[in-house]
Amino acid sequence: MASTPTEFFAAKAEQIAADGDSLSGINATYQFNLSGDDGGNWVIALTEDNKSVKEGEDENAQCVISMSSGDFMGMIGGSLNPQMAFMTGKLRVKGDMALALKLQAVLA
Repeated sequence: MASTPTEFFAAKAEQIAADGDSLSGINATYQFNLSGDDGGNWVIALTEDNKSVKEGEDENAQCVISMSSGDFMGMIGGSLNPQMAFMTGKLRVKGDMALALKLQAVLA
């Protein structure tokens, strides 16, 4: 299990490179903006012609997720419920909410 967002996104990049077809039904680009210690910006692209993870920003992302890096690690670690994080303002979503609902499959 990753201990920082950087480790998580590096592992996710390897997973998508090895088995990106398992996420072929999503066809979207996600932007993650994580604040605080170990924070940063990452893009998970799951489009038909590009399945990748990179550090940085994509101004054309259909779904932008903003939260603290600590809350993000809690969410992927299972100690923070994504719905509760959204309801309490710890997880902010900009863009396509339907894509946000698919986030669990993307981050698994």
